Amino acid sequence: METHSSSASGGGVARVASSSSLGGGGGRAVKVIPLQNPAPPSPYLQSAALASRWAAKVRGMSALAWLELLLPCSRWIRTYRWREYLQADLMAGITVGVMLVPQAMSYAKLAGLQPIYGLYGGFVPVLVYAVFGSSRQLAVGPVALTSLLVSNVLSPIVDSSDELYTELAILLALMVGILECLMGLFRLGWIIRFVSHSVISGFTTASAIVIALSQSKYFLGYSIVRSSKIIPLVKSIIAGADDFSWPPFVMGSIFLTVLLTMKHLGKSNKNLRGVRAAGPLTAVVLGTIFVKIFHPSSISVVGEIPQGLPKFSIPRGFEHVKSLISTAFLITGVAILESVGIAKALAAKNGYELDSNQELFGLGVANICGSFFSSYPSTGSFSRSAVNNESGARTGLSGIIMGIIMACALLFLTPLFTEIPQCALAAIVISAVMGLVDYEEAIFLWCLDKKDFLLWTITFITTLFFGIEIGVLIGVGVSLAFVIHESANPHIAVLGRLPGTTVYRNILQYPEAYTYNGIVIIRIDSPIYFANISYIKDRLREYELDLDGSTKRGPDVGRIYFVIIEMSPVTYIDSSAVQALKDLNQEYRSRGIQIAIANPNREVHLLLSRSSLIEMIGKEYFFVRVHDALQVCLQHVQSLNPSSPKVSSGHTPPRTLSFLQSIWKQGSDGSTPEAEPLLPRNEV
Repeated sequence: METHSSSASGGGVARVASSSSLGGGGGRAVKVIPLQNPAPPSPYLQSAALASRWAAKVRGMSALAWLELLLPCSRWIRTYRWREYLQADLMAGITVGVMLVPQAMSYAKLAGLQPIYGLYGGFVPVLVYAVFGSSRQLAVGPVALTSLLVSNVLSPIVDSSDELYTELAILLALMVGILECLMGLFRLGWIIRFVSHSVISGFTTASAIVIALSQSKYFLGYSIVRSSKIIPLVKSIIAGADDFSWPPFVMGSIFLTVLLTMKHLGKSNKNLRGVRAAGPLTAVVLGTIFVKIFHPSSISVVGEIPQGLPKFSIPRGFEHVKSLISTAFLITGVAILESVGIAKALAAKNGYELDSNQELFGLGVANICGSFFSSYPSTGSFSRSAVNNESGARTGLSGIIMGIIMACALLFLTPLFTEIPQCALAAIVISAVMGLVDYEEAIFLWCLDKKDFLLWTITFITTLFFGIEIGVLIGVGVSLAFVIHESANPHIAVLGRLPGTTVYRNILQYPEAYTYNGIVIIRIDSPIYFANISYIKDRLREYELDLDGSTKRGPDVGRIYFVIIEMSPVTYIDSSAVQALKDLNQEYRSRGIQIAIANPNREVHLLLSRSSLIEMIGKEYFFVRVHDALQVCLQHVQSLNPSSPKVSSGHTPPRTLSFLQSIWKQGSDGSTPEAEPLLPRNEV
């Protein structure tokens, strides 16, 4: 057979294969688009270009750009509309500030600390974040989940009444802040993407149940064991049932009912948004008035709280850093998942861009500065951020207002806090975490994706029964196992030709698509590397059996002679995969099967060229389109059965025509060549 080919600069091109390669007879030339072989890039030039781009970017930054990078608050300060924004920011700041005061004290108690440290955590970190944070609606401060983590890690080390307990909580804030800053500076926020949303939902749901049970001691009137596992908590609650006291239970239940009612009214009626935020303050005020009037001996109160702003001090207890590092990483992960996720959602809702890494840096600076003013780890609060946004916060000025309100509380109001009932603070915590019990997500996952539901269930159960750290580790581990499984077992599709077109699609998705006897077309929908190449080879061997059950066209030649691999979805291929493809090619050649490659991208094509795989397979079997590969391969299959009709190239001009002649012929009748069947119409 005479071979008509078109050469391309740089190496391999698509061309009609010689019949001698398969021992066939004559055939007709078909139109094939040349596949350009990319020139290998110079590593030196690549590095120089990258450095040049960075240098140009740095040189092009103005003083204003540097200011916005170092102090994100300058972005909203520079464009602040006083008449439009000031009232909204003031109202939002006051609303959330009033909500933060009782919540901060409640969360400090959950963390095993004195209530004053919750107020400290809602003061300096809030002000610092307003300057260095990039979100304009995120409300920073103590949160329930972080408080539980602090209690969980410090309780086995030292008793909560010991001064060292407080020192370690403050040291933990410094460690978390440093980790957040490092992750922000080195742009490592992407790591958390490997944690599935199902893991987060299962983890927070289990943690909310544990938090609620841990606060039940203030309702029941007797002490229970401090634990992050449900079984010890339940055993302790049952064991102390003889000491049950009615007064705190009744009072706490009333406060909880009031809080939940006000929260529901605030969510369901836009005109009553302020009612939701006023819930915690209402519970505190009512409880304090009741205690001051009746002085019930069976209801425990907060007690004396130091008055005044926190003093500057360097964190201590650095000899315990090793035992705290795992929790510092865990709290940092929670900060990324909760704070950055909320901040990005609020930024999208309010129409501005937010850099996750800069957000991490802002949270880190807030925690570092807070640790020098007796604050334990702070992060973004979902409930307070929602209230801040609903109250109309437009800029970070609302955060500054929150900090000012907290400063006023520390300076002037702490004497009023001494008579706050403990059950009122417990009710505030329980009402806040009840919103984290995400059973609706579990139902949704059950209906949508059983695999994600299984992941949710595993994380939920392990967190509930084995503790927070174990639950997170197992949840993340199973999540990564699913990722690895999906990567090691990629989707591979058998492609067929849609009738009347040159489009090739998955025959399972498009049953009307047809294939050709003697040829199988495979699309690999993932990178090819050491972890999945064995699976891909096994699947290719299966497809060689040709059991796809689709409609067949062309002469029945009895077996597979060509395997066409569509590589457009393959973004990367490594050396192990290249070696495996070489072995597969040798194996196929020994059985008279030829591999053809269609549409590899530049990087993949370059690697195949460097590895000599192109020469092993044959340059003439590398194509731009699947249709080109099929034309060439089908012509060889036709040559194996001389009595069958020859391939029809339709209106396609012969390859012997020059480029100008092809254009003249196309324009002479004003039409373009149509997509024609590869076989005569009586067989199509």
